[in-house]
Amino acid sequence: MVFPLVFLKLADWVLYQLLANSCYRAAGKVRDQTPRWSSSPQQQAGSLFPTSVAHFDLSKDIKVSRTLVCDIHGVLLRTETFFPYFMLVAFEGGSILRAFLLLLSCSFLWVLDYELKLRVMIFISFFGLRKKDVECAAMAVLPKFYLENLNLQAYEIWSKTSSRVVFTSIPRVMVEGFLKEYMSVDDVVGTELQTVGNRFTGLVSASGLLVKHKALKGYFGDKKPDVGLGSSSHHDHRFISLCKEAYVVDDRNDQSCVMPRDKYPKPLIFHDGRLAFLPTPLATLYMFLWLPFGIILAIFRILVGICLPYRLAIFFGSLSGVQLRFQGCFPQPNSQHKKGVLYVCTHRTLMDPVFLSTALCKPLTAVTYSLSKMSEIIAPIRTVRLTRDRNQDGKTMKKLLSEGDLVVCPEGTTCREPYLLRFSSLFAELADDIVPVATNAHVSMFYGTTASGLKWLDPIFFLMNPRPSYHVQILGKVPPEFTCARGRSSFEVANYIQRKLADALGFECTTLTRRDKYLMLAGNEGVVHDNKRN
Repeated sequence: MVFPLVFLKLADWVLYQLLANSCYRAAGKVRDQTPRWSSSPQQQAGSLFPTSVAHFDLSKDIKVSRTLVCDIHGVLLRTETFFPYFMLVAFEGGSILRAFLLLLSCSFLWVLDYELKLRVMIFISFFGLRKKDVECAAMAVLPKFYLENLNLQAYEIWSKTSSRVVFTSIPRVMVEGFLKEYMSVDDVVGTELQTVGNRFTGLVSASGLLVKHKALKGYFGDKKPDVGLGSSSHHDHRFISLCKEAYVVDDRNDQSCVMPRDKYPKPLIFHDGRLAFLPTPLATLYMFLWLPFGIILAIFRILVGICLPYRLAIFFGSLSGVQLRFQGCFPQPNSQHKKGVLYVCTHRTLMDPVFLSTALCKPLTAVTYSLSKMSEIIAPIRTVRLTRDRNQDGKTMKKLLSEGDLVVCPEGTTCREPYLLRFSSLFAELADDIVPVATNAHVSMFYGTTASGLKWLDPIFFLMNPRPSYHVQILGKVPPEFTCARGRSSFEVANYIQRKLADALGFECTTLTRRDKYLMLAGNEGVVHDNKRN
């Protein structure tokens, strides 16, 4: 049934291009030569409603007791297209094969109407997926991309109202978590999907795709909402015409509409997923074209790190596109102590100790939690697992320090955003020679960390990026008066080093922990048992 519809749509498009569009252009030329007697500015702009920023009163600092209704795409978000968000569900909640099928569908999606296009994308993205996987992607992956595409001007109006309801034809499961967690929405009315057991069928429910103006009437009845925000499409005009006040969000590509990070409705600290870019069709095509080269390049970079001396590894690594920036001085060990130097790193990826060792051109030992066997095999430095038993881990780290220099990441887990998690204080009790190291990583295609995915692929994904970069800044030794040897508590030392590293990186300190991260992103406490290790 779908193929005949596609054929008819294609024929209709060809006829439009050959006949109707040419007639329209001819009529336009005649119209341009006809004198225009009078027209209002709004009529000239082609909109029946005023633009939101120009007419809505934003002067009040308190929320007005009014109800606002709008859609998310094209209104709250600066982009009207929803393909990238379906791609995120297909890739992060499904698999790379599902994402490839969705990309292939672009070859015929452009000839379909809005409803059929949406149904096809829903089917490809959701068919057979577990509800748990989709909900995890909606809460842990999508919010980052939603926040980065928020429309600042629309949000300013949103924040001035006390009650908000979002109506959207997008599946409700894709947007409800974000809207309730970050946008304080009162209710979300969207397209519902069919399920069999705990899996999606890829089909919409019996009620079909949500029609916004009909859903608004059914939700509010005879009562009209106070404010309606919509895009310039005629579908939204019909929707917002049912409100007491109606405004059109325009100029979405203007820089004044971009939401800066410091104005996010809620700080974005944790997020998951592999893709570090918004997967538009063109960007996704580039990713799939890059994948074969990226895999080969990652293998080459791993072999360079394992087999070559430090100087050659840096040289060939830079030739392959890896950028390593090093700042600071080489610390000198205290001759009065036979212990090694304890390097305290921020934790951006599993490769923090590797790049520190490479920058120093000396072998180091790193202690880690829940490190996969694959990561241990390909690591060019010695790694030792900790048990999360404080007494046992303390003894292990003391023994390692007596053998040489040691690297520890007291955050206990990675964080992608410019925040530092709370530091565990155990390290402060073990050494007097403590050297803080500020590390930061940048990627353009794939994240080298995950909370709910396959952890053994973390270093491989990082090295698959075209030009991954690491910034390693070695700060001076912690002054003796800020160590436990001079009477400071281990918590004071840990907090002091956390603030020092945050200042060096321009990050913000938090009291969040590893447990907080995994409860939010993966629904567990982040403890990986041996029989479940990836």
